[in-house]
Amino acid sequence: MPKTNHGALRGRIARELDDLRAQAQFRTLEVPGGINLCSNDYLGLAADPRLKQALLDAVARSLLTGSTGSRLLSGNDRAWEELETEFADFAGTETALCFSSGYAANIGLLGSLLQPGDIVFSDALNHASLIDGIRLSGPAKIVYPHGDLEFLEHALREHRDAKGAKLIVTETVFSMEGDVAPLRDIVRLAQAYGAELVIDEAHAIGVRGPQGRGIAAELGLERDILAIMHTCGKALASAGAVVCGSRALRDLLINRARTFLFSTAMPPYLAGQIRAALHLARAAESERAHLRHIATALRQALAAAGHSFGASTTQIVPVLLGDNETALHVAAQLQENGFAVKAIRPPTVPPGTARLRLSLTSRISLEDVRRLAAAIHTACQSAPQTSSASTVHA
Repeated sequence: MPKTNHGALRGRIARELDDLRAQAQFRTLEVPGGINLCSNDYLGLAADPRLKQALLDAVARSLLTGSTGSRLLSGNDRAWEELETEFADFAGTETALCFSSGYAANIGLLGSLLQPGDIVFSDALNHASLIDGIRLSGPAKIVYPHGDLEFLEHALREHRDAKGAKLIVTETVFSMEGDVAPLRDIVRLAQAYGAELVIDEAHAIGVRGPQGRGIAAELGLERDILAIMHTCGKALASAGAVVCGSRALRDLLINRARTFLFSTAMPPYLAGQIRAALHLARAAESERAHLRHIATALRQALAAAGHSFGASTTQIVPVLLGDNETALHVAAQLQENGFAVKAIRPPTVPPGTARLRLSLTSRISLEDVRRLAAAIHTACQSAPQTSSASTVHA
């Protein structure tokens, strides 16, 4: 029997981990403590007793605690079909289809829509799930600089006569920048140049638009977009994701989306939790108003102290620090002061743009925000290095 050499792969693993440590990019799992500024629970529903009770009621009603299979086999349930009908009404679309996560939804959606010979126009700061979905489907890819409509229009015009399908892909609220895509202008360009549009509303649902229905609903563009992806694990404090669009799109996904076809369905009681979260989110006007208020107050305090938050206009407020070591230092200082903050470093963000990603929720008070801004300023002053990113820019 030939001798097996396990050394090559194991040695490479060790070297890669050493390299991450040397570049201050090594990550570990921790349980957040203190005021949580890493949370995507924007409306505070994860700790809402009404949502907990709704989940308990859904478990009590359900005959099964497990789904027993994929939805095409034994895992379909009337609870999911009722949720999808309600979610389509919420999103302003004809139909909807549930997936096990936002990542699975984007991979399945783009893998179903795209094929070699098509052309995708993707914002440079799109989430990894969108990037991976494009890569796996094999189309030609044009990455346009973040929010650069002039570049996008030039690229669309240049490929006006391309034989394959043309698809624009963008988030609406960008997860690391906290800014909002110019969606109305993107729709106009898509229509002018014969392209379709897919949007990811992960960080807009519950927070933006009428009743928290997202940016597309805020602008009245729901029926002008091929597919709208909403996650359930952020402001809805549940799990899974929903792709919303036409009946033909839903039928295509049921037949072609590998992340739907080959995944065990989520347990049916979870549909009851998501429906309850939708009802709570629709009514959460005071929480949305408070979130806007504290986000504005934080940006104003950071600007007054000379710190950069980029183009943020939402509940996501980055503090741009530049190098990894500075970001780690500032995060550690804030943690010592009772704020659960993480340093965001490459490859999550481009090299040289390490930052704190401050994710505000409705359970954070105005006084918390004021103390946070003061603590950031103190921590930056004590940092061993200062970055050119510390100057405020729009």
